[in-house]
Amino acid sequence: MSLPLEGLSAIVTGAGRGLGRAEALELARLGAAVVVNDFGQPGRDGLGEASAAPAEEVAAEIAAAGGRAVAHTGDVADHEQARELVGLAIDTYGKLDILVNNAGILRDRMIFSMTESEWDSVIHVHLKGHFNTTHFAAAHWRERSKAAGGPVYGRIVNTSSEAFLAGSAGQPNYAAAKGGIVGLTTSTALALAKYGVTANAICPRARTRMTEDVFAGFAEPSEGRLDPLAPEHVSPLVGYLASPAAGRVNGQLLVVHGGMVAVVERPRVAAKFDSAKEAFTFDELDEALSPYYADRPPNETFAAAEVLGLKRG
Repeated sequence: MSLPLEGLSAIVTGAGRGLGRAEALELARLGAAVVVNDFGQPGRDGLGEASAAPAEEVAAEIAAAGGRAVAHTGDVADHEQARELVGLAIDTYGKLDILVNNAGILRDRMIFSMTESEWDSVIHVHLKGHFNTTHFAAAHWRERSKAAGGPVYGRIVNTSSEAFLAGSAGQPNYAAAKGGIVGLTTSTALALAKYGVTANAICPRARTRMTEDVFAGFAEPSEGRLDPLAPEHVSPLVGYLASPAAGRVNGQLLVVHGGMVAVVERPRVAAKFDSAKEAFTFDELDEALSPYYADRPPNETFAAAEVLGLKRG
């Protein structure tokens, strides 16, 4: 029986652990040949000595299961190393078909305490890292499309977060980066559609080293049951979005967690006010907007349990 990703090649960044590892294994299980990318730093803050072990171990795991995989240990936040990553996929497998951007770090701090370095480093890895790989993959697909005289196969799956939707008080850098990734995704989806390429973003809820603090108080399942926050709940959606079956899914944002997938709508206008003349005066705005907001609940960040729909253990 043919597999949905048979004959296709994929890159998964940040694939040495957690979500990226689960996604790389899933794409391989569905038939894709995979480039497993991971810079291999031990700390979730992007500090510590880089190691080839995480990427190489996942590539070996895929090969042991009968799949095809090669490791890449470069830093996707570095423009040239991202070029090398895309080039490795093309040189090894003849072409690139799927790009899954997952690599990221955390440098959590309240906005009034955050340093410039803590801001820059998170934006650098998450947002620039997504841009770098997308840039080179998009150029590859555009060239292939021009040579073929028509659309080619291309799939991008980016990793955002509900931190940008619901707010995350101690993560202004992370929330901003994840919001930027959604903007990058929708722009890319529009730009590349004519070449046959789709670009979508997911907001995964998963228990990994990146989220160990967030989910520390949530109950883990009894023995023999899959953790609702296991990365394995996220990876099937990535496999679907990477497949021919998702050809009509483009520019979308989806939340995924524990057997649930939610499609997020684009922002809608909640209320509209018109000025009596060409422009509003201060008094007119006060009369229109102040009562509107007085009748609404305070714009507070949702508690984690409310946002996630989970119960603490």
